[in-house]
Amino acid sequence: MSTRPAVRRLLLKVSGETFGTPGTSLDLDRVDAFAEELQCAHEAGVEVALVAGGGNILRGAALSGDSGDRVSCDYMGMLATVINALALQGALERRGVETVVMTPFALEMAAERFIRREALHHLRERRVLLLAGGTGNPYFTTDTAAALRAAEIGADVLLKGTKVDGVYERDPKKDPSARRLSSLTYTDVLRDDLRVMDAAAVALCRDNGIPIIVFDIMGKGNLARVIDGEEIGTIVK
Repeated sequence: MSTRPAVRRLLLKVSGETFGTPGTSLDLDRVDAFAEELQCAHEAGVEVALVAGGGNILRGAALSGDSGDRVSCDYMGMLATVINALALQGALERRGVETVVMTPFALEMAAERFIRREALHHLRERRVLLLAGGTGNPYFTTDTAAALRAAEIGADVLLKGTKVDGVYERDPKKDPSARRLSSLTYTDVLRDDLRVMDAAAVALCRDNGIPIIVFDIMGKGNLARVIDGEEIGTIVK
């Protein structure tokens, strides 16, 4: 029997690498392939909300090292996530999946303002929520935004889609014999500074009882496998 939670409503956090690679910005073929994965999840009856990163276009924290203005750079990074969300919206709606882009700041020409009750209404109406702009505040990562939104919408699980297949006891690039961990506690992650997500995000999930599953989003069909309860990746609970 699977120890994974039954998924009725999920929050999926993906990095900018899902949309393209640094230097190439948006890879529309990659965006379309990702849209196909989300379409399958939607058609399986799961309510889907997604928080997008923007690192394929710009990483605010990294850029601030050159400019010295962390706040302005973080706002630039927030706008990069909006670009990714709009690209994904186009790919999903070409597939007949109704979507809504929501941001924590006013952007009336392109997105709705995030209001919790409106977000819940959209989910109940079977719309995919694309949550861009992070928390709307500098110094907070999109990981923290994902944990915050997961708590606000009552998500059953926070899925952290990455380019690796889980959390390892040691860096597998340095030690090929390192073992992938199938499960961890929130305390393990925070105590050992495992960088599954930033500490604020992990603590927020812990305090709200939201399990985190770290898995390889790049593998075709992996999102559906996680939703089905297959024990891939690493679960933190």
